[in-house]
Amino acid sequence: MDRAIAIEVSRLCKTYDAHKAVDDLSFQVYAGEIFGLLGPNGAGKSTTLRTLITLLHPTSGTASVFGHDTVREADTVRMLIGYVPQERAIDRFLTGREHLQLLGALYHLTKEEAAKRIAELLKLVELESHADRPAKTYSGGMKRKLDIACGLLPNPKVLFLDEPTLGLDVQSRLRIWEYVRMLKARGMTIVMTTNYLDEADQLCDRLAIIDGGKIKTLGAPAELKIALGGDIVSLTLKETDRMAGLESALKNQPAIKAVRLTAKGLDIRVESPEKALPVILESANRLGCSIEFIQYNRPRLDDVFIAHTGRRIQDDIPKEE
Repeated sequence: MDRAIAIEVSRLCKTYDAHKAVDDLSFQVYAGEIFGLLGPNGAGKSTTLRTLITLLHPTSGTASVFGHDTVREADTVRMLIGYVPQERAIDRFLTGREHLQLLGALYHLTKEEAAKRIAELLKLVELESHADRPAKTYSGGMKRKLDIACGLLPNPKVLFLDEPTLGLDVQSRLRIWEYVRMLKARGMTIVMTTNYLDEADQLCDRLAIIDGGKIKTLGAPAELKIALGGDIVSLTLKETDRMAGLESALKNQPAIKAVRLTAKGLDIRVESPEKALPVILESANRLGCSIEFIQYNRPRLDDVFIAHTGRRIQDDIPKEE
């Protein structure tokens, strides 16, 4: 059975001067799924999102939401969507309820409609008991809950989340994940950007890995990991100065598909650990490399990202203070 298409993007480009922020993107988002745009800072994720929510006009190509063009029918598209930006648009002196009331007026909701929606949303994001406190007294997680409530106020068919858990502690991140899953269970279509691998892996039905404004690969996280092929043998070495020599020795060996240097050793993608381990141990012994630790695991989303972009996503993410 064909799935209904919520969003259609075709040959989308966005250029600033000589820089192509988004370069020939094409993808579809199905109704009722969580679709992720995964990539490092500057990959083009937010530019793509802002084009879909009508804030930016594409340089070329088209995008539509439930069949409505984001440029020609921008007003109609805006009636179908909700948006939670990366940068919090919260007035620290307004209460949670006042934020929602202000938005209700901007969306031209009647007082009765607004009061009903606000009560429902405060309950949904568990802010009922905090609704009449100024936002300056909220924790980071509470502010993000309020952001999500604001995005849901117009009762959208599609919700866009730009880095929904950026900078949050682990417990707050997990709570936001719960809300996102709950919205999907209610039939909402969700498009989110993230540079957290675990978030993309846990939440997204399908995702597109974006780097340098281009889609490198697209699919369900499990399918992308299976398609990579092979398992990962990770070595931790006592003498890191011999890592490069071991890397060279292992490349092009029959049982080994790829070798990558890490901070403390090597990640080796192998066809089968049983065939590869003797080759790895013999090469390490011949070169006088002392192996401190060996770990074996199935391919991770991190390995998928490396295979398609040539580097780790964390290399481009600023460390949180």
